[in-house]
Amino acid sequence: MEDTTQHLVNTIIEGIQEKKGKGIVTADLTKIITAPCACFIICQGGSPQQVDAIADSVEEFARKKANEKPAAIAGRENAEWIAMDYGTVMVHIFVPEAREHYDLENLWDDAQITEIPDLD
Repeated sequence: MEDTTQHLVNTIIEGIQEKKGKGIVTADLTKIITAPCACFIICQGGSPQQVDAIADSVEEFARKKANEKPAAIAGRENAEWIAMDYGTVMVHIFVPEAREHYDLENLWDDAQITEIPDLD
């Protein structure tokens, strides 16, 4: 992964951890020709309010520390699954039930998945 993409990934993870996001995984999609981006970051919050707070934090950290703004954000209405498009990086923030239902990690199971330990 390019340095700028890796910096953005690290910054986004910081933003997630700032709001106590859990179950953070990164999926390196660079070896998958049909992938929509270089990397997925997937995490969850315990409630729609926390999911929304995590999205705000990711947006703030990416803007301040990586000088990046999302091209698009979807899902803010019900905050059960917020997707944030940073071009090379897509961020998916779920409530636990939605994460289980959509199961993105297994959908892209040929990607290299890295689990980031929860901060407690």
